[in-house]
Amino acid sequence: MNAIFFAIVLIAFSVAAFRQITWVAETPEDVSPMDALGIGMIDTAEASVTLAIGLVGVMALFLGLMKVAEHGGLLVIIAKLLRPLMKRLFPDVPADHPAMGAMILNMSANVMGLGNAATPFGIRAMQELDKLNTQKGTATNAMALFLAINTSSVTLLPTGVIAIRAAAGSDDPAGIVPTTLVATICSTTVAIIMAKLLQRYWAASSPALPDVGASDGVETAPEEAATDAPDEARDLSKADDSYSATASIIALLCLFALVPLTVVYGKEIAPWIIPGLMISLLAFGVAKKVPVYESFVEGAKDGFNVALRIIPYLVAILVAVGMFRNSGAMDLLIIPLSAITGPLGLPAEALPMALLRPLSGSGAYGIMASIINDQAIGPDSYTGYLVSTLQGSTETTFYVLAVYFGAVQIKRIRHALAAALSADLAGIVAAVVICSILYGSLA
Repeated sequence: MNAIFFAIVLIAFSVAAFRQITWVAETPEDVSPMDALGIGMIDTAEASVTLAIGLVGVMALFLGLMKVAEHGGLLVIIAKLLRPLMKRLFPDVPADHPAMGAMILNMSANVMGLGNAATPFGIRAMQELDKLNTQKGTATNAMALFLAINTSSVTLLPTGVIAIRAAAGSDDPAGIVPTTLVATICSTTVAIIMAKLLQRYWAASSPALPDVGASDGVETAPEEAATDAPDEARDLSKADDSYSATASIIALLCLFALVPLTVVYGKEIAPWIIPGLMISLLAFGVAKKVPVYESFVEGAKDGFNVALRIIPYLVAILVAVGMFRNSGAMDLLIIPLSAITGPLGLPAEALPMALLRPLSGSGAYGIMASIINDQAIGPDSYTGYLVSTLQGSTETTFYVLAVYFGAVQIKRIRHALAAALSADLAGIVAAVVICSILYGSLA
C-alpha cells in the first residue's frame, strides 16, 4: 500500500504540475490546475470523514443484527451448511472458527446486493482472521482470498442499481440481473484462481497460521483459549460435524434457483430486502430466546468503534484517488484507450466508469447516474445496461482493501491487490461480453 499510495499521488501531482506550467487562463474566473488539485484534496478529505461518519449508523445497525444472529446460533447453522465448500476454499481456517460464519454472512449479503450490510460482516471476518495471524501487520492467505472474493462476489440482486435505474425511468430496471450474475460469476472464479496461484509466489514470506489452540499469535492452553474466546467462537465450537456435501449442493442450487425470480420480480423484491433482513434476524433471535435488544446494542457498540477507527485509512486512499481524478491523469488514460476499447464493446462514455470503479465508488456512482439520466443515452440503451452492470458487478477495490485491512492494521497486503484487480478485469470483460450478447442490438 505504501508504493501504491505514493505512486497515485506522484502521478497526480506530476500531471497537475505539467498542466500548471503550460496553463493559460482564458477568463479571470478560470481556476488553475494546481488550485483545482488543492481544492479537490481538501474537499475529498472532508468527504472521506463524512463518509466514515455516515458508516457509523449503518455499521452499528448491521453489526447489532449480526450479534443477535450470533447469539441465536445462526452462524452455526449457516457455517455447518456451507462448511464443506468453505473448508476447501480456506483450509488454513479451522472449520468451527467464528471467522467462517462472518465470512459466510459477508458473502451472503453481497449475493443479495447489500453492500452496506456486507461491510460490517467483512470487517468482523477480518478481525477474526487476524486472531489466527502470527505475523501481525501481514495479510494471511485466507485474508487475501477472502478480500479477492469480497471484491468480486456473486450478486443475485443488485438492489441499489435497480433502484437507480427505476428512478431514471427505465422500462426494465431489473434487466441487469442476468448480466450482473454472469459477470460476477466470472469475476469470482478468476478471484479464487488468481488468489490460489499468486499465494505460491509469496510462499516464502507467507505467515504461518497457528494451531487451533493459539490466539493472537501467542500459544495458549485450551482452557485459556476457551475463556478468552468471544461468545460466537464458543457457540461455533459446539457445532456438530458439518452437513453433508449433498446438503451444501442443494443449498447452492436453491440459491441459483432464485435467478428467474429476481429477473421477473426484481423491482418488487428489492424494497423488501433490508427491512425483511432486520425482522427475520430479530424474529430468529426471539425464537431462540435471545435478549434481542441487549444483543443488538452490544453489537452496535462494536460497529461504532470500528467505523471511527477506519477514518485515517479512508482519508489516505480517497484523497489519493481524488488527486488522480482532479489532476487530469484519469482523462489522459481515457482518451487513448477509448480508441481501442470502443470497437470491443466498451464505448468512450462507459470507459471512465470501468477505470474509476475500482478506485472510487462515489465517483463511479456519479458517472453511472449521469449516463443513465442523459437523454441521449438513457438507462435502457446498450451503454446504460453496460454501466449499470459494471456498477452492480464490480467493487471499489482500493476502498475495500483500505477499510478491511485498516480495521486490523494490515500494512503488508501481499497478493491481495493483484488477485482483486484480476477479478475486476475479468468482471469488466464479462460485463462487456454478456451485455453485447443480450443488448448489443441497442447500441
